[in-house]
Amino acid sequence: MKVLANDGVSQSGIDALEAAGYEVITTNVAQEQLQNYINDNEVSVLLVRSATKVRKDIIDNCPSLKIIGRGGVGMDNIDVEYAREKGLHVINTPAASSHSVAELVFGHFYGLARFLHDSNRNMPLEGDANFKGLKKAYAKGTELKGKTLGVLGFGRIGQATAKIALGAGMKVVAYDPFIEKANLELDFFDGQKVSFDIETISKEDVLRQADFITLHVPAQKDYVIDEKDFNLMKDGVILANAARGGVVNEVALVKAIESGKVARAALDVFEKEPKPEIQLLMNSSLSLTPHTGAATNEAQDRIGVELAEQIINIMSN
Repeated sequence: MKVLANDGVSQSGIDALEAAGYEVITTNVAQEQLQNYINDNEVSVLLVRSATKVRKDIIDNCPSLKIIGRGGVGMDNIDVEYAREKGLHVINTPAASSHSVAELVFGHFYGLARFLHDSNRNMPLEGDANFKGLKKAYAKGTELKGKTLGVLGFGRIGQATAKIALGAGMKVVAYDPFIEKANLELDFFDGQKVSFDIETISKEDVLRQADFITLHVPAQKDYVIDEKDFNLMKDGVILANAARGGVVNEVALVKAIESGKVARAALDVFEKEPKPEIQLLMNSSLSLTPHTGAATNEAQDRIGVELAEQIINIMSN
C-alpha cells in the first residue's frame, strides 16, 4: 500500500509506516499533476501540509485514495466534509505542533519587546559607525513579566502559549466562543506540577486588558482583528499572528502601527502567502517569519509518528 507524503514527512513517520508494510513516497508532485500521479501509482494515502490543496477534483477522480492526512492543525486546504461524504478518512495532528507554535510566538514577543528584530537588521549595517545611536534607539525595551497576555482562541495551541506566559510571570486572559474554562498544568523538569484555572472572557475585554495579544484561531470568512478591534486595544500593544493569514486585517494593522496603537507586531502567516505584501516585508515595526510555527525537529517527529499511528489504525480496522 502506497503513501504519498507530498509536502514531506519526518523520518520517524516514514520508519513507522515502512515497519507496518507501507511504501512511502516523498516525491513532491506539482498540484496540476497530482491527480494523474495518484492514479498512475495507485496511492492509497495522501499526506499534505499547507502547500498542497486537496479539492473536489482529486477526491472525485482518485478512486484508490482512502485517507487524506494533514500534518498540522488547520485543514482549510482540504475539502474535508466533501471527502468524508465520499467515504474518505480525513485526519490531522492537532496536538503535535502546539508547543512549537507557542515557543515561536514567545520568540517573537521577546524579540519585539527588546527590538531584537530591528537591531539584528541594523547592527551589521551601522554597528561600527553608529553604536551609540542604535543603543539610544533600542533603549526603551519592556519586560514581559507582570504584563497581561490576551489569547484569542483557547484551544490546544492557545493553551500551550498561555502556559509559557504563566511560566514567564504574565497574567493570562483568554477568549474562545466554544470554551468556558480550561485547566492548565505546567510541568517542570523535576516532576513538579502547577495548575491554573483560566476562565474565558469576552473578546472585547481581552482586547482592552492585554499588553500582548496572540491569535490561535482557524481560518474564517471575516477578520478576527479589524480596524474596530484595534481601536479597543491599549495604546502600544504588541500583537502576534501565528494562526492563519487573513484573520488579521493587514492594512488595518499597518495603520494601527503608524498611529502608535500597536507598538510592534509579529507575523508568521500572511494574507497573500507565499508572496506577502512588500509594505509588510519592509516595515521595521514587524517581526516576520515564513510560516514556520510548526517547523521544529521535535514537532515534525511528533507529526510524522501521529499520522503513521492513525493511518495504521484506520487501515487495520
